[in-house]
Amino acid sequence: MTHLRWGILGASNFAAEHMAPAIHAAKGADFVALGTSDPQKAARFSAFAPGLTVHDTYDAVLDDPDVGAVYIPLPNHLHVEWSIKALEAGKHVLCEKPMTMRAEEFDRLIAARDISGKLAAEAFMIVHHPQFRRAKELVASGAIGTLRHVDAVFSYFNTDTGNIRNQAQAGGGGLPDIGVYTFGSTRFVTGQEPDTVPFARIDFENDVDVFVQMAAEFPGFSYSAVISMRMFNRQEVVFHGDQGVLRMTCPFNAGVYDQAELSLETAGQTRTVERFPGVNHYVLQVEAFSEAARTKGSYACPLEFSKGTQRMIDMTFAAAKKGA
Repeated sequence: MTHLRWGILGASNFAAEHMAPAIHAAKGADFVALGTSDPQKAARFSAFAPGLTVHDTYDAVLDDPDVGAVYIPLPNHLHVEWSIKALEAGKHVLCEKPMTMRAEEFDRLIAARDISGKLAAEAFMIVHHPQFRRAKELVASGAIGTLRHVDAVFSYFNTDTGNIRNQAQAGGGGLPDIGVYTFGSTRFVTGQEPDTVPFARIDFENDVDVFVQMAAEFPGFSYSAVISMRMFNRQEVVFHGDQGVLRMTCPFNAGVYDQAELSLETAGQTRTVERFPGVNHYVLQVEAFSEAARTKGSYACPLEFSKGTQRMIDMTFAAAKKGA
């Protein structure tokens, strides 16, 4: 097996805690380079990846001939710029979400991807988790009858003004950070796109959205969501059909927030539970990306899919502004 050799642009906490160890552990992937000018931050990565090459600039990582792919965990407003630079340097690109701040920005990324012939994708790890593939299978098979409504909730509490999630200039906010999950998960499981967003309420603090309540209409079913950075930790997605209910009790941070679990209730009061202990969707994401990059095969989350999620986020902001 030919391994895909990875570099990371930046030494963020998330990269150190999740994605760098995932790249190091993934089959068919090697973590070989890091871009940071901070030796202390670099030491966290070298501790589990001996022999790691540390470059003091991001450009040096892109110039490194030993690097075939880059993971980009930079602040949101830098994602498009560095993704395009990496593609132009001949690297495959896996970029943290949100990859763009507006749906139309994906057109530049898609064009750069097509010109380069490389794989580029948003780091949307949940679609690689078996619980989501199972949920998609159950809904499509009619296990809950005809889907009528979807509820999605994702919240956490973060008031740290030094955190980029609370900084408008860095592309912060609840919708950019976690709205991609509440929206993208429903689009993935159902294969549908929203027709309209008739209602959205958004509370802002210092130009950053901290609470969102919204409703959307999809073909054949309604949708509601709550997204917040100012509420106690909660995450859940519920698919409600005319013959049953499918609950995902830990859809987004499996193994951290709780154990991934699917609960299916159907007519006759029958209830079945499927659990997925020990699954690391970050590792699965890296393995799937590495395989698709090597073979030019299909990938579960292409840029076109991510553009659809960003379009739904844009529709939500527009609906809130219209209703203000």
